[in-house]
Amino acid sequence: MNKRLFQFAALVAAAALFAGTAWAQNTSQSNTPSAAGSATNMFGGPIYSGEPALPVTAALVKAGGGAENFSFSKALVSMLGEKTVNAEVAKLTTQYGKDEVHTFITGMDYAVKDGLKRATEAGIKLPAAPADLHGVALARTLVTAGTTPDGTWWSGYLFDHALSHDLHNQVMNDINTNVSSQADLTTHKLLNQAMFDVAHALGHKHVKLASLH
Repeated sequence: MNKRLFQFAALVAAAALFAGTAWAQNTSQSNTPSAAGSATNMFGGPIYSGEPALPVTAALVKAGGGAENFSFSKALVSMLGEKTVNAEVAKLTTQYGKDEVHTFITGMDYAVKDGLKRATEAGIKLPAAPADLHGVALARTLVTAGTTPDGTWWSGYLFDHALSHDLHNQVMNDINTNVSSQADLTTHKLLNQAMFDVAHALGHKHVKLASLH
């Protein structure tokens, strides 16, 4: 993966709705499967039903302009610059097609905003964004957060860690109802591929690609 693609993929990962967890501080506790064991998320991969961790979510929201005006594109540009983001969006468009990339990017705006709304309704308050959680450090945290016990990176596993499995499901139901189930699937699919790329670019060669990609 070239330098620009690595940088873009790292931020795509960061921009995934609810991209938040304190893995770097407590990996062994957080990286455990759901008590249900064989239970799976709507779009594949095991469920995480433990306590959520919120610092990275807060960092993402700050990068995207804050809770009231969050923009996925702004979060990307704030970390990579407009020229780099445009170049890598063009690359993803070649890979997935214009419609799917558009669905992914606009879907992330909706998902983050809806996730924050649902979190507020549930009485969850984000902490202050960590000053040092950005760039490669953020990407490594996200790789660990979304990697399941069998070594596969799954979007749903990351999303469960961010606010909770229940809130993850609420947001997916909102997307399915107000946008479409296909848009929801596309968001999960592109994130699975992007984070697999990030993992391998960072040297996490053990990470496997999800079947949905």
